[in-house]
Amino acid sequence: MLTSFQMQSNYSFTESLMDRLREKSWLVGVLGVAMALAGGWLIGTMGVKGGLMTVGLPVVLAIVLGVLLEPRIGLYIYLNLSFLVGATRFLDADIPVGTGLDGLLVLTLVSTLLNGKRMNWKRLRNPAFYLLILWLCYTILEYFNPNAPYAPAWFYHARSFSLSWFLLAVIVSVAPITKENILLLIRTWLVWSVLAALWAFKQQYIGLTPAEVAWLAAGNDRTHILWGQLRSFSFYSDAGQFGSEMAGATLVSIILFFRSKKISSKAIYLVLILVLFWGFAVSGTRSSLFVILAGYPAYLVLQRKLLPILQGVMMATPILALLLFTNIGNNVYHIYRIRTALKPTQDESFLVRLENQRRIRTYMKDLPFGVGLGTSSAAGVRFSPNHWASQIPPDSWYVQLWIETGIVGLVIYLFMIAGMILCGIYRLWQIKDPWLFTMMIALLAEFIGIAVVSYSNPILAQFPTSTVLYITSILFSTANRWETQSKPHVMDLFPAKVPSYPIHGAFR
Repeated sequence: MLTSFQMQSNYSFTESLMDRLREKSWLVGVLGVAMALAGGWLIGTMGVKGGLMTVGLPVVLAIVLGVLLEPRIGLYIYLNLSFLVGATRFLDADIPVGTGLDGLLVLTLVSTLLNGKRMNWKRLRNPAFYLLILWLCYTILEYFNPNAPYAPAWFYHARSFSLSWFLLAVIVSVAPITKENILLLIRTWLVWSVLAALWAFKQQYIGLTPAEVAWLAAGNDRTHILWGQLRSFSFYSDAGQFGSEMAGATLVSIILFFRSKKISSKAIYLVLILVLFWGFAVSGTRSSLFVILAGYPAYLVLQRKLLPILQGVMMATPILALLLFTNIGNNVYHIYRIRTALKPTQDESFLVRLENQRRIRTYMKDLPFGVGLGTSSAAGVRFSPNHWASQIPPDSWYVQLWIETGIVGLVIYLFMIAGMILCGIYRLWQIKDPWLFTMMIALLAEFIGIAVVSYSNPILAQFPTSTVLYITSILFSTANRWETQSKPHVMDLFPAKVPSYPIHGAFR
């Protein structure tokens, strides 16, 4: 005979949603009446076009209703749409996907508040969340920076700098996320990464679409066609972010490969490693190699076992030796590009970056709080093109932070990143469940790798990298909440069903 706890644990995600529908029947009625009135008005005023909009209206309302009833639906839709932000280049119309994502995130937060009785608000008492609040407060104060050439530009960078991270942190912290949800997140991320790699192969070996050609002709060819060789960018914002995402997904696949027990699972991860790593290679983004060079050693050390460390060193040393001390594979352009990443002092673009940083240093010596959010990179070119901050490319996420928030802001940000990593390590070492340990160490190692590579690429606040990292940073910094009360068990990475906490039960 099943106990109450076991019966609740068998609730599926669909059953939970149906429960919410029954509890909020009044909301269904209100939305139904609103949909009927809106449909009649659209058909009466716009004819056929209004009819088409009426057909789509129920879908939109169904999504809104689903999000309001279950915040995890909004979170999952937000994750998927984040991968499509860069794909807007394929469309003739100017669709404000970023604004739509902001609206979806706010709607998900509203859903979290409406379902507040099911949320565990005590989990906000988390050192990582406190650090994020500190950073949020600082960025808000930056709006009043007297050195900002155009104060309203603050709104264009505040979202990516801190606001989105804060809202996602609240939702992910308190929502009843299960182990099944974590597995779905990782699988979704890897599927999108494979699709991105395949599209990059199409760009590299078959050709570009007219929209992609137009995007390059608009000035992006200067950074994406080097020596007559295309740097594939897939459907991401640019080749730099695409390469870093591919390297991050490769790192996660490597970790899952080594920790998987089944031969079939290992075979799947091996294929993923090969596909994703070559996706990184065709991006031509050399510095993205450091996602793996930083994340993989972190994975080895975090296991706190001598044998895996020795095995990892024995495997990595020959590969690095081939890249550093031989010319094997130099006839393949992509391998040559990867090799040059290990010799930065011989790289002209790296030396140019150092020179730009020296120029920036002369301006920043009397600006401890920077020149305000939205002053550098694309926003700076748009709103204050004559200001020095918009005329010197930052070429680095941390340099951009330095310019816009000053040395004070950069120190606070690095303190937050380091604090989140330390919080994640502390939580990781408390975990007894092997499956949960595997998932969290993969997410933490990838976060460390992206944090390191952000020195050379301003990717940490770009979609979809920001969405993935903002979510996973809260997952691994609250990882002990999924630790089972029973004796730890070995769980395969491709289980038929991942044990999870009950949707209506108590959460740690």
